[in-house]
Amino acid sequence: MTEHVIAEEAGHRTLLTPAQLADRWGVTTGHLANLRHHGEGIGYLKIGSRVAYRFTDVVAYENDHYVSPC
Repeated sequence: MTEHVIAEEAGHRTLLTPAQLADRWGVTTGHLANLRHHGEGIGYLKIGSRVAYRFTDVVAYENDHYVSPC
């Protein structure tokens, strides 16, 4: 199912801005900045002063942190 989600959603955008990821996860961009500062959370691209997250990395991170009910 993971591959299906990636293939289905990856066509929409390949990179997410911090604002887009914050909206997806229901957190603030400041929270994402704190995670980056502390070397935690998801990997990201730094291009000049801009930060971007690869969509495939976001989906993989979400899948790795999925908690299944007992």
